[in-house]
Amino acid sequence: MKAVVANKLNEYSVTSVDLDPPKMGEVLIKMKATGVCHSDLSVINGTIPSPFPVVLGHEGAGIVEQVGEGVSDVKPGDHVVISFIPHCGDCFYCLHQEPYLCSGAKQDGNLFDGTTRVSKDGQRIFVMSFVGIMAEYAVVPAACVIAIDKSFDFKAAALVGCGVTTGVGAAIKTADIRPGSTVAVFGCGGVGLNVIQGARIAGAARIIACDLSLEKMQIAKEFGATDIIDPGADMVKQVIGMTNGIGVDYAFDVVGHSKVIESCIKATRKNGTAVLVGVGRLDDRFSVNAAILPFTAKTIKGCMYGSANFKVDFPMYLDFYRSGRLDLDRLITKVYSLDEAPQAFEDMEKGKNARGVIVHP
Repeated sequence: MKAVVANKLNEYSVTSVDLDPPKMGEVLIKMKATGVCHSDLSVINGTIPSPFPVVLGHEGAGIVEQVGEGVSDVKPGDHVVISFIPHCGDCFYCLHQEPYLCSGAKQDGNLFDGTTRVSKDGQRIFVMSFVGIMAEYAVVPAACVIAIDKSFDFKAAALVGCGVTTGVGAAIKTADIRPGSTVAVFGCGGVGLNVIQGARIAGAARIIACDLSLEKMQIAKEFGATDIIDPGADMVKQVIGMTNGIGVDYAFDVVGHSKVIESCIKATRKNGTAVLVGVGRLDDRFSVNAAILPFTAKTIKGCMYGSANFKVDFPMYLDFYRSGRLDLDRLITKVYSLDEAPQAFEDMEKGKNARGVIVHP
């Protein structure tokens, strides 16, 4: 089968690999749609540490073709969305209703048993985040899949596997935005647009889109942003000025850069909440004055996967989509074949897409 494999730092290609059948507790999936996410690029460029070679891809949907021993939650023929964070059900975090932090297995490029099912010329190939689904087929843990209604479009369903859940969840679950609140979103790419959608769903009265790209901010208005800033002027001063000198109730960093994080915190009002969604480099550090937090009572919250319980939240977000509350179709600005994955990454780096999706025939 074909897969997108990162062979070493900053080097990847579409190549043929071998795939073993599923073992106990695993599922073979024929991929139908795979989102192209910045986290995939972060593996390629080293922002997210990973062993090499590794099959990329962590956001997608497909059809179950085969199940291993002991799998009962899904069966062949089921349409499924894949979660890159498992729900083992037994670890400390799953038992404490925090499955987005599941520690049931190591994130080391293998499946739960410490091996992978992918190889090439006898060499084992790792998979990204337990799944490695930028491929024609994938063997993944059953703890990473949930069956969905067969009426849903695979492209839209794929987005729920990462970008939608992370962004919308950051707003309605991690931040728990209250109706009538003011919100600023720093970074209006695919995940940022979903934070904006989540803020809109939560009933925010004012949603300020902040980005260096005027084009991205104009798109953000289509998804629920009420205001945009001047990308050539000080973002923090503009946000504070738009809120009568107070700052916003909730500010979201969806970039993962120290300077943006600092701006996000500064734009938050006293007793407000700054939510850090973007994934930065391990060597990047942000600075906060030691007196700021006690004197302003601000809260800084990290957001992992939109605080998701994917077995509950994936169906909920798809219901939002079905009812028209959540716009997934317009998020998909271009589709690609698997062979066009390099072009998809190039377009993403240039900021051409809200979300590009690889569609498998």
